[in-house]
Amino acid sequence: MRRGRSTSVVSPSADSSRLAKEVPARKKMLWIARDARIFAVILCGVILLHLPLLRLPYIWDEAGYYVPAARDLLVNGSLIPRTTVSNAHPPLLMAWLALCWRFFGQSIVVARLAMLVVATFTLLGIFRLAERIANAAVAVASTVCVALYSVFFMQSSLVHLDLAAAGFTLWGLRSYVSDRPARALLWFSLAGLAKETAVLTPVALVMWELLCVAFSRRGRSVCLYQWNWHRMLLLVGSLGPLILWFAYHFWRTGYLFGNPEFFRYNVSSTMEPVRILLAAGIRIWQLTGYLHLFLLTIATGLAMLLPAQVDANGQRRRIDVAIQLVFAAVIVTYLVAMSVIGGAELARYLLPVIPLEIILCISTLWRRVPYWKTAVAIIALGFVSAWFVNPPYGFAFEDNLAYRDYILLHRNAAEFLQRHYAKANVLTAWPASDELTRPYLGYVQHPIHVVQIENFSYEQVSSAAQSRVNFNVGLVFSTKYLPPGSLLARWPAWERLQTRYFGFHRDLPPAAAAEVLGGRVIYTAARKGQWIAVIERNEVLDARFPETLNQVRSSQSRSGPHEMTGVSLYDEPHLHPRLQVE
Repeated sequence: MRRGRSTSVVSPSADSSRLAKEVPARKKMLWIARDARIFAVILCGVILLHLPLLRLPYIWDEAGYYVPAARDLLVNGSLIPRTTVSNAHPPLLMAWLALCWRFFGQSIVVARLAMLVVATFTLLGIFRLAERIANAAVAVASTVCVALYSVFFMQSSLVHLDLAAAGFTLWGLRSYVSDRPARALLWFSLAGLAKETAVLTPVALVMWELLCVAFSRRGRSVCLYQWNWHRMLLLVGSLGPLILWFAYHFWRTGYLFGNPEFFRYNVSSTMEPVRILLAAGIRIWQLTGYLHLFLLTIATGLAMLLPAQVDANGQRRRIDVAIQLVFAAVIVTYLVAMSVIGGAELARYLLPVIPLEIILCISTLWRRVPYWKTAVAIIALGFVSAWFVNPPYGFAFEDNLAYRDYILLHRNAAEFLQRHYAKANVLTAWPASDELTRPYLGYVQHPIHVVQIENFSYEQVSSAAQSRVNFNVGLVFSTKYLPPGSLLARWPAWERLQTRYFGFHRDLPPAAAAEVLGGRVIYTAARKGQWIAVIERNEVLDARFPETLNQVRSSQSRSGPHEMTGVSLYDEPHLHPRLQVE
């Protein structure tokens, strides 16, 4: 027998088995590479659109809670905030922000870019979900419309929890409709650690699956899946990390759901039936018409009157009815829950479900409208116009570029106070009280002492004027947008309802506040329905701050008297034109 090298023989079955394992792995890598490219494109787009906004100081809830909480985590390593009262919000987003600060430095720009990464992750989730249940064309159109919708666009760079919760929720829903319950468990668990209300989605899915069992027994097939205990347990299990967080929070603070005032404002004070009905009406409006969303709603309603389009592949298919019902279950659950709880009826609380509605509407346009791309382009332009045009009804500053106007007004007024009244006691309300005392928020270089009141209603301002609290200067500003010519604003019953159930109040205008405080307006500025003013108290400043008065006179002589109609990004603040310092 001839000796030589031995050769191994691979059986055909073994070779086919190896190829069967390699093909899915190769396919998975291709999908990851594709997602990475899409992520990069979206990220570049959102950064370019947000470039003018990246250096703006923090605003409202950012300044009041989330940024201080993230800073405490960075500086002290504490999951429980120390420099602000804990609201029991889960720490995932604050941990992400602290991590970015650790590697790239603590700055406003880094925080804004970190949030844009979260927004990009959310938009990629919207694209992948829409592509999974519809097609690539619907996915692209839905992603663009969500990205341009004013509430989503503004929240993309703001340090709030809702966008992160929306991102994890949408990725969880994609895993759920793809029948991957283990991945859904991961995403929904992360969503709960981003914001506690994100657990509404797995709760809605569990309730819907239970209802499906009842419908199936009656011979109606409306379920996406057959009953499965394993999937049900995984959905319930996604609540586990949030439960552990609340247990830890209770152990450290003695409070389960945040401090008592937070719980009272958001839960115990919202349980009146009339308030729930009013809040439900607000939530329905925010889901269907708010900030030009009505353009998409009306277009979808009209499209339903048209027959399905036919192309080379036959009649265009709708999103599976079972998936539509799953989306409806999640949307209704959010609508009901957000009508019952939450002291402030903010539109951003609905960010996890607004993309679901947009996907369903865009799919309907694609299926039924011949020139659907033109319709979507008009709707997208309408969404962009809402960035700049204030609506004829009340809205939160953070929902369009009014938040930029707010920041510029407050930053310029804070700079004026820093120059002329750095050692004064300033009477003001939140969030200006935080803006003046925390330099890292971006408004002042050094803290200014603050005397805080609740708001600028007549009751609060007059109470401060009559009290023995010593303050030299008042910083008053508009805390809400009151549209001129609003029909609801002329209806006294509506104002009474707002006052009773939603804490509505009217801010005293600068001249009236100055009269109540026994002072005079020396600085004022206004932008698109918002205003801010500095008031000096005559008897205090004349005696204690003569050098400040000299500085004011000097500044006034340089600026010249003129009426301020607006303050641009680089404008210097000026003195009030009608009230001269004697």
